[in-house]
Amino acid sequence: MGKITGSQMIIKCLKEEGVEVIFGYPGGKVIPLYDALFDSDIRHILVRHEQGAAHAADGYARVTGKTGVCIATSGPGATNLITGIANAYMDSIPMVAITGQVGTAQIGTDAFQEA
Repeated sequence: MGKITGSQMIIKCLKEEGVEVIFGYPGGKVIPLYDALFDSDIRHILVRHEQGAAHAADGYARVTGKTGVCIATSGPGATNLITGIANAYMDSIPMVAITGQVGTAQIGTDAFQEA
C-alpha cells in the first residue's frame, strides 16, 4: 500500500464510519482536506459562513440520526463553529467538527489565523 496523506486518512476514516455528507466553508489551512474530499464520493455542501456549517451538520444529524460533520479553517473559521457545536452538545447530537491549524512551528507566534 502506498503512502497516503493525513487528509486522505481523515476522509478514509469518515467514509468507513458511513459519512455521506459534509458541510463546510474552505479556507487556507483546510485546502489539503478539501483536495482529498474532492477525490472521494462524500458529498460536500458549501455554506456561506462557518456557523451555517455547524448548524447544518446539527440539523442533518437530528433529521437523519447520522453523525453530522462540518469543516472550517483555522482561527476565526474554527471559532465561528462554536455556537452550532454548543447547540448540538447541549442536546447530545452527534457531530464531528474538523478545523485547520497553523503549522507546528508557527504555534504561539501570533501567526495569521492561529487558533
